[in-house]
Amino acid sequence: MANRSTIRELLEAGAAERPALLASGREPLTYRGLRELVDRTVERLNAFGIGRGDRVAIVLPNGPEMAAAFLTVACAATTAPLNPAYRRQEFDFYLDDLGAKALIVEAGADNPAIAAARRRGVRILRLAVPEGGAAGAFELVAEAPEGRDPGERGLAESGDVALVLHTSGTTSRPKMVPLLHRNLCASADHIGATLHLAPDDRCLNIMPLFHIHGLVAALLSSLAAGGSVFLSPGFNALRLLAWIAEARPSWTTAVPTMYQAILGRASRRAEDFAAAGLRFLRSSSASLPPQVMAELEGLFGCPVIESYGMTEAAHQMTSNPLPPAPRKPGSVGREAGPLVRVVDARRRFADPGEEGEIVISGSNVTPGYVNNPEADAEAFFTAEGRRWFRTGDQGRFDAEGYLFITGRLKEMINRGGEKIAPLEVDTVLMDHPAVRQVVTFALPHPKLGEEVAAAVVLREGAEVGEGELRAFAAEHLADFKVPRRIVFLPEIPKGPTGKLQRIGLAERLGLVS
Repeated sequence: MANRSTIRELLEAGAAERPALLASGREPLTYRGLRELVDRTVERLNAFGIGRGDRVAIVLPNGPEMAAAFLTVACAATTAPLNPAYRRQEFDFYLDDLGAKALIVEAGADNPAIAAARRRGVRILRLAVPEGGAAGAFELVAEAPEGRDPGERGLAESGDVALVLHTSGTTSRPKMVPLLHRNLCASADHIGATLHLAPDDRCLNIMPLFHIHGLVAALLSSLAAGGSVFLSPGFNALRLLAWIAEARPSWTTAVPTMYQAILGRASRRAEDFAAAGLRFLRSSSASLPPQVMAELEGLFGCPVIESYGMTEAAHQMTSNPLPPAPRKPGSVGREAGPLVRVVDARRRFADPGEEGEIVISGSNVTPGYVNNPEADAEAFFTAEGRRWFRTGDQGRFDAEGYLFITGRLKEMINRGGEKIAPLEVDTVLMDHPAVRQVVTFALPHPKLGEEVAAAVVLREGAEVGEGELRAFAAEHLADFKVPRRIVFLPEIPKGPTGKLQRIGLAERLGLVS
C-alpha cells in the first residue's frame, strides 16, 4: 500500500489473474490484462501526439469501456470525462474551457460532442471494442493521421494532473478542478481503509463515471485494494437485483435519491433484497435522511455507511465507520483521510458543538483551480502552518468527533433576516408517514427577500394536504421555518449525478414570475 502515488502504481495491487473489471455478459478483464491495456494505450496516445499534460475529453456511456478509458488515458495524459447527455452548447463550452487536445468517443457514435470537437480542431479518437473482448478491453483509432511527438512521453508521474472536473456552476461559471495522481491515490486509499476493502470485495457501480463519486469511491478504491468492480450501464432500480445476482458484489455506493428510488420499488421484493448478501451500502454526495438509512438497513440487512465528499477533495473527507464502531444517523461521520475542522467567521477553529464552516487539509485536496486566482483566494487560506480549503458547507462536531452538516452556506434561506437551514426542514417533513422525499428551497418574496418552500414526493398510495403538512412541520419547527408553500410532485428534478438541487429549484418549477 505504501508509496503508491500514480494510478499505474495503484493498479499493481491486484494479483495478475484476479478479475479487475466486470460487466454483464462479458469475460472479466484481469489485472494483468488491465495493466497491459494501460501500457498499450500510453504508447498509442504518444504515437497520436498526446502526452503528459495534454487534456483528453472522454464522452462515453457508463460501463467497462468508460472505466478502462479513464484508467488508461490518465496514465498518459489528463482525463476530462464529460456527461454524454450534454447538449451542443454545453460541449462547445467545456471543450473550449478545457483546451482539449483530443476527444474519445465510441466507434460509430454521432453526437454533439463530435461536431463541437471538429469545429475546434480537436483530435477525435474512436474507441472500438474487439470481438469477444473482455470487459473494458478497447482499441483507439484516430480519425486523422498520427500527430507530432508529444512534449512529455511515457507514464504520468505523481505530480501530473490525472483528472479535470468542473464544479456544478449552479450560481456562477463552472470552475475547473485539477486532481493530481497523488490526490486520487490518497483518496482511494482513504476509502479503502475506511471500508476495510480487500481483494475479495467487489463493488457494483451504479454511479455515473463522469463524476468524482463513481470514479474514486467505486472504481479506484476497489482497484487500490486489489478488488474488482462490476460496471453497470447506469442506475436502474428495476435492474438492481438482477445485477446483484449476476455480479455477487459485497457492496455498492450511491447517492440518497438512488436509494430512495430503490425503496420506492422494494415492497414486492423484500425477501430478494434481504438475500442480496451485501457487506454494507455506502451513501455520499448528498445528505442521507436518517429515515432512509433506517429503511435501507431494514431492507438489505446490512449497515449503511454515510460519507461526505466533494470534487475538490478527490471525494472522501469524512465517513461513518463500519460496525462495531458506532455510526450516527444524520452524521457524515469522523475524519476519514484529510484533517477536517470547523471555523467561525474569523477563521478561528471551533470547539465541539460550535457551528461554522467546514474546512479540510490533506494529501487528497486539489492544489487549486485552473487559471482562477480569484477563486483560489476565496477558497484557500493558511492557518497553523497548513493550507486549508473552505468547503462552503456549514456544520459542527459532537464531543465524539462526528461531523453533522447543517447546510450549504449558499443554500441557506434568508427570510427577512432569519437564517433557515433547508436540511433541518427536510428532516422534519421526512418524519411524516406519507412523505417519501422532500427538498426545501428558497422562494423569492417581495418583502422578506426569501420565503421557505418545499417540494414533496408522497409514498405510493399516500394522501396528505398542504395544510396538514404545514401543521405537522409547525409542531416541530419555529414558525419562521415552516414552509409557506408546499408543492407536490411525482418526482423532484435532479442534477446529472442524481443529486437534488435546491438552488434555482423555484425557477425550474415555474414558481417565479
